[in-house]
Amino acid sequence: MNERRIVLVGFMGSGKTAVARELSRQLDCKFIDLDSFITERDGRSPAKIIQEDGETIFREIETLALRDVLQDREASSIALGGGTWTIPVNRTLIALHNCFSVWLDVPFEVCWHRIMTSANTIRPLAPDLDTARNRYESRRADYALAERCITADESETAETLAGKILREP
Repeated sequence: MNERRIVLVGFMGSGKTAVARELSRQLDCKFIDLDSFITERDGRSPAKIIQEDGETIFREIETLALRDVLQDREASSIALGGGTWTIPVNRTLIALHNCFSVWLDVPFEVCWHRIMTSANTIRPLAPDLDTARNRYESRRADYALAERCITADESETAETLAGKILREP
């Protein structure tokens, strides 16, 4: 990938954070989870910001955070939030920083199971099955704009998926 940074995109529960962490281990590089970065910087989780200020304000905060993360040249493996990639200005920022975008395409049922069993129980953008499924379906066209799509299911580990990303042309 010619030293390009890897940005993982996909729906909540698709495994972006786990795969980005594994990529950083395999590549011996710095890993950043954008949602965690926002939480540390703002003192509130993305879910809390959305609940208190609304999704529009959160997306503005998210774009500013993404800009800062992309300025950190040591961050070679970046996990985006589920909606980050759906914002055109964010895709432009990522392209301007010559990042390699990878969509983790995981079936909705797997994502929903992970959402429901996650320690992060507050998901204001996926409060119920139908809302989550509609959001999942509406985001797929944006996710498909990533440079590479890695299709995965619940049987594949973060290690396996990281290996696929690093091996495939």
